[in-house]
Formats: sequence, C-alpha cells, structure tokens
Amino acid sequence: MEFSKEKKTILSGVQPSGNLTIGNYLGAIRNWVALQNDSFETHNFLYCVMDMHAITVRQVPAELRRRTLETVAIYMACGIDPEKSLLFVQSHVPAHAQLGWVLDCYTMFGELSRMTQFKDKSAKNAQNINAGLFTYPALMAADILLYQADLVPVGLDQKQHIEITRDIAERFNQIYGNTFVIPEPYMTKTGTKICSLQEPTKKMSKSDENPNACVLMFDKKDDIVRKFKRAVTDSDTCVRYAEGKDGINNLMSIYSCFTGKTYEEIEREFEGKGYGDFKLAVGEACADGLAPIQAEYARLMADKGYLEGMLRENADKASYIASKTLSKVYRKIGFLAK
Repeated sequence: MEFSKEKKTILSGVQPSGNLTIGNYLGAIRNWVALQNDSFETHNFLYCVMDMHAITVRQVPAELRRRTLETVAIYMACGIDPEKSLLFVQSHVPAHAQLGWVLDCYTMFGELSRMTQFKDKSAKNAQNINAGLFTYPALMAADILLYQADLVPVGLDQKQHIEITRDIAERFNQIYGNTFVIPEPYMTKTGTKICSLQEPTKKMSKSDENPNACVLMFDKKDDIVRKFKRAVTDSDTCVRYAEGKDGINNLMSIYSCFTGKTYEEIEREFEGKGYGDFKLAVGEACADGLAPIQAEYARLMADKGYLEGMLRENADKASYIASKTLSKVYRKIGFLAK
C-alpha cells in the first residue's frame, strides 16, 4: 500500500486485549473492509493494533504479544488487504508516544475527567487507576492526528473520543496555526453497537464475566448457536423491532448484518414464528458468516514469519508518515532540532 498526499486518509484500530467479539467485527472491522474495498483508489487506509492503549490495564506480557499478532491475522482474515491498507502495530511507531506527551500538555484536566471510558474502567480496575488510564485520550488523539486522518470509523461508544480529539486539534491549531487536519467520525446506520446477549442494554464485551453474553470470533458453531438460544428477549412472541424490545432489537441487528436483510424483511420472514425459531436462525447465520473468516485466520497464523515481516515493513512506512507531522509539531512548539 502506497500513501498519497493527494488522497484523504481513513484511520482506525482496536486493542489486542482479548479475543474479539462479533461486536468488534460487525461494529467496526466489517465496515473498515467495506470502506477499503469501495474507496481505496481515492483514500489512504491505515489500520492500527493499539497495543499501547492495552497496558492501561495490567497484561501478561507473553499473552499481549500473542494477541497482538492474532489481532493482525484477524484484521486480514476479515478482509483488510495489505495491498490496499497499511496495517501496523502502534508501539512499532515511537511517534505515537512522542506526540501523545505533547498533546497531554494541550488537553485539559476537566476534559479528561468527563470521559465515560475512564469512569467505566476505573470502576472495574479500582486497584489500578493509573495516570495512563486517565490521559489515554491524548494518546488516542495522537494516533489519529499523526496521520492527518480525515475520517475515523467508530462505533457509538467511541464518538466521544473523536470529539475530544477534535477539541485538542482545534486548540493546538488556534495557538500555532494550521497543523492538524480536524477528523470527522464515520458511523454506519446498522450494527454500530452490538449488545450483550444476556444484558441487551449494554455493549457486548469480550471481558464480560458471563460467557453466554458475547459471541467470540472463534467460537465453534455449536457454541454460537447455544449462546443465541440462551439470549435474553422479552415476554412477547412477535419478532419485530420496537422500543422496549432490547433483546429482540439486538438479535435483529445481528441477523441483519449477517444476512443483509432489512428489519422489515426480517419481520416478514418470522411472521407467525416464535422466538425459538428466530434465535436458531440468528445463531446459524452468525456461525456461517464467521466460518470463512475462521478458516483464513488459521491459514495466516500458520505462517507467523510472513505476518512479522509484513509488520516490520509497515512500521517503517507508518513511521515515515508520522515523522512528518511530529517534526512539524516539534518545530512549532519550540523544540530544538537535532
């Protein structure tokens, strides 16, 4: 993949903090693939494995390394094409940490204290409320602004991060003149937020203590179908999308993503049928949709040398792009050139 200044740039990524769920796939990665395939001739695509963000929560080092490589393989198995997109690991590009510190100094305490994710993670990790957990939005802003990203594909829960990134970039530009492109969020209408199968008012999470609450990308078909059969719904028996039917709405969203059917088509398909038939159909559609991804992932992980070599090459490409922005920032804030 060759980076062109003449093209607009799209950037996104995920943390390698555990086995990805269908929420990660349907809410993010699948949309990246569609964007890549539709627009690679007019846009630069950069997709990053955010391993530096992962350590705000304690990690087992060997597991973090393994999951980082696995996440790269998942991206590719889902359809991220290294000929069309620059796929790289965050910690392989030192400029992320370097710009992150600079932006720390242009991010207000009040802005950080209002971040929803900080409040959520602090509650879950009361014994490790570290500074990185509090200031990570500045690093996330650096991830985006380093590459002058025009568009950032995000789910509903990530929109707040784009908003603070825009605030930081606008503040810096007001002080030092035009330095950063102000990024825009890109959100799809369907599947942006896939919810827990057991608590359908909450986002599906790979860290959920209830194994029946989420479907992992590499669950076996029998396990996938079983989880959907146990999904929480309501006392009604009609498959329809409506307020107050959070469980059914979530299942309809998942089924729509895997089949391409509209909610109206789904309602007609299951008219006169019960929830049992619908849950089974959703489970089978999900398992069938994941099967080719699982097969391609196994093929890629069998050749780790190829993956590691590609990442070394891509780290150099990403570093070259990032260095241009970092040099401009360093000069503007008054750092002495080496």
